[in-house]
Amino acid sequence: MRFASAPRERLSGMNTKTESRSRVKTSLELYQQAGNLIPGWTQLISRRADQFAFGVSPIYAQSAKGARFRDVDGNDYLDWVNAVGAVILGHADDAVDNAVIEQIRKGSIHTVNSPLELELAEELNATIPSSQMVRYTKAGGEACAVAARIARGTRDRDLILFCGYHGWTDWYQAANFGADPESGEYPFAGIEPIGIPKVLAGTAIPFRYGDLAALEQALEQHQDKVAAIMMEPMRSELPPPGYLEGVRELATKHGVILIFDEVSCGFRMAIGGVQAYLGVTPDMTILSKSMSNGYPMGAVVGSRDVMEPAKHMFISSQYWSDTIGIVASLVTIRELKRRDAQSRFKSIGEKLRRTLDQAIAEAGVAGACTGVYANPVLSLEIPEGVDGRKVSTLFIQEMAKQGIHCQLSFKATLAHRDEDIEQTGIAACKALTVIKQGLEYEALDDLLEADLKKEPFRRQVR
Repeated sequence: MRFASAPRERLSGMNTKTESRSRVKTSLELYQQAGNLIPGWTQLISRRADQFAFGVSPIYAQSAKGARFRDVDGNDYLDWVNAVGAVILGHADDAVDNAVIEQIRKGSIHTVNSPLELELAEELNATIPSSQMVRYTKAGGEACAVAARIARGTRDRDLILFCGYHGWTDWYQAANFGADPESGEYPFAGIEPIGIPKVLAGTAIPFRYGDLAALEQALEQHQDKVAAIMMEPMRSELPPPGYLEGVRELATKHGVILIFDEVSCGFRMAIGGVQAYLGVTPDMTILSKSMSNGYPMGAVVGSRDVMEPAKHMFISSQYWSDTIGIVASLVTIRELKRRDAQSRFKSIGEKLRRTLDQAIAEAGVAGACTGVYANPVLSLEIPEGVDGRKVSTLFIQEMAKQGIHCQLSFKATLAHRDEDIEQTGIAACKALTVIKQGLEYEALDDLLEADLKKEPFRRQVR
């Protein structure tokens, strides 16, 4: 299959900025209103308008089903973001939603406990290699905070060595007191620790992904003070051979709890998580997002030795026992198994990579579709001196104008079909052709109809 290239007349100077903004007029009006009502406009940084092509991309949705959503202006989009990976079966999946509706009729929360808590715990124990005991939350960030509390309480030590992104709470954000926010070296650029107690400085220390020697040095430097190593085991690429095994050995050697944060990477490479796919079992695992197909839910699971001391710690919240998230998780995990999710995601991801590689080749730009099949990434070679943000924003802009909501990385659901991949390839070829013209004629600014995409922070995991 060959894609039709975009017409070169696109470069003739005709600017459609007004037309593009009129297409998302209601979204833009609501976003302006949000600026007066909500500090920071949105509840999640990744949903801010500046994370896409501001002025062209949709900002507010009115409905979603399967692999698509409709924005408040009535435009339909093929979705490759899927609530930043929280939707895994597809938007408004019938199996999950019907179970939730049935549970709502029975009551979403009870005065006493629900046996569903035990049923989900048993399901997680049968699914996640590291799981023997379970605590629930409603989101990934607070699950990371619970894991940090349990690890510190179990080991009676204060320090946590971490790699990757682990949420908004104080224990983690305090690490930016020790970072250079200008260089963005680590742990994250662009976020100041405003509102975080300064006395927490030095209690969370970042380490560089892939560097076992540096991690060992940190463990030796802080001997008998480190409670846990918390890390994202991977994101878009597999770890270097032997790396996670080496981290596991170091944690065991130093008596440190190894925690895998699988909020973003869990369930897609394997239903049992990255740990099941790679065969490296941590002491504790943090789960959220796709475990419940978008319903609020999170969990901290781990070995009995690590988790049982939590019964003496004050870890308590009313809505962690809410039955809706528990039912959604039970059905989602069982549907992933029933629908052979691991094979399906491999098939979808590999087809998408091939299709995007073909689009890159036909458009004549330098680059490739890289990353694991669960999270393909469009990697373009940007000429020296060119602002990469202009290229990424232009791609997102041109895809949005063709009814595809994406970034340069893609998160599929089980609702995505071959025709969706074909549509994406055709649109990508056209978008990349526009980029090629912009680079050849040094006209990226003329082609941009959107404000530049901003990066909220940097992670240390590929």
